[in-house]
Amino acid sequence: MTITAREHPGLDVDLDLIARLDRNGPRYTSYPTADRFVEGFDADAYAAWARRRNTSGAHRPLSLYVHLPFCRSLCYYCGCNKVITQDVSKSQRYLAALKKEIAMQAGLFRDDLCVTQMHWGGGTPTFYTLDELADLFATLRRHFDLSPEGDYSIEIDPRTASPDTIAALGELGFNRVSFGVQDFDPDVQRAINRVQSEEQTRGVIDAARLSGFRSVNVDLIYGLPKQNLLTFNRTLARVVALKPDRIAVYNYAHLPSRFKSQRLIRSEDIPRPDVKLKLLGLAVQRLAAAGYVYIGMDHFALPDDPLAVAQRQGRLQRNFQGYSTHAECDLIGLGVSSIGAVGPSYSQNARTLTDYYARLDRGELPVARGAALTADDLVRRSVIQTLMCHFELSKEAIECAYLVDFDRYFERELNELASLAREGLLELGDDWITVTPKGRMLIRSVCMPFDKYLRQADAAKRYSRTI
Repeated sequence: MTITAREHPGLDVDLDLIARLDRNGPRYTSYPTADRFVEGFDADAYAAWARRRNTSGAHRPLSLYVHLPFCRSLCYYCGCNKVITQDVSKSQRYLAALKKEIAMQAGLFRDDLCVTQMHWGGGTPTFYTLDELADLFATLRRHFDLSPEGDYSIEIDPRTASPDTIAALGELGFNRVSFGVQDFDPDVQRAINRVQSEEQTRGVIDAARLSGFRSVNVDLIYGLPKQNLLTFNRTLARVVALKPDRIAVYNYAHLPSRFKSQRLIRSEDIPRPDVKLKLLGLAVQRLAAAGYVYIGMDHFALPDDPLAVAQRQGRLQRNFQGYSTHAECDLIGLGVSSIGAVGPSYSQNARTLTDYYARLDRGELPVARGAALTADDLVRRSVIQTLMCHFELSKEAIECAYLVDFDRYFERELNELASLAREGLLELGDDWITVTPKGRMLIRSVCMPFDKYLRQADAAKRYSRTI
């Protein structure tokens, strides 16, 4: 199957080429990637970078990520940091700890507390009662200055929310929402232990629109057990009929050695690699026909959606939450396992509740590891992020920003890219690197030569397949 740029402007999908060049690689929501964080970067190191921000005189707006890890049931495919429980009382201790962390974090940033972006993820944020969510939102408002023009989003499992829940969340201040669907086929849903009707999903999407949410996103996954072209085509038709503003079509990475829950999926039920590629091609084809624009990686949006507009205007960003319309923010991660990014540094909170609680009980920030970026990390991050967002790179822009001779600094990388250029994935000019429509679906592979850390033996094996 080949989908040409005529069928989908800016995208030329050659499944045979993708099959031949597909390999393991990072998703590049950051560079260096989170698996490169070290325990030597602790709470003191994080606080030091916050102090530098306070005294720099060039403050960036803040973005908040709030991790709410509890779920009532286990989705077998899930690789997120979550806690499965029916005991709603467990949330009370977590929320108390989270509010303590919020106060500590806000204290680090003194009077410069303007927030323009916030995202609540999990887990299942709607595991909590509306009163608990309202109290948490009020806590954040007390400690931070939430801009009236900000983007405030929340992930929702439609099985745990009613139209009244959606309306209440809108009244709290949320204006963007992401609904997990994955697949509407009953056999697939049973195979992943997530039975969810189309009516449930339509009900909450309609409620979001009636409540004035600015944007509705739907998440799908291809490569799930029991999926085939016929049933996935039906799912795509149903999702397109709902007309969400954005659609994410994620690749299911079956890594049972890493994620215990995936051991409950029968390997023989997973589509063959050739079928999986055809599922991807089908998704691209159906979304193109419905008028969606390819943003990058696994993301599609309607042409008037802010993501698509930001990409056309050269303002698109990429961070730990994926693609973003905002100028670069300092990100504060709140909650167990959350990741933050302040200045040229990354940090991650303790990854278990026991450790998270213990650090806060000692009066410490729960930062367990992180990284302070080197000058080399910064220039490579800029190259990778630019290619991921805009599919083209001005060598001169990098040279001016980082005072390097691009061709000399990246001589090794350019030699590696030459083979991808011969495959038609990119064009290497004297002044520009341009990813072709054929190369856009393989953008991770295009970026990987710039990743210095992948030069270590077998480094790529720790990541999922790029497609």
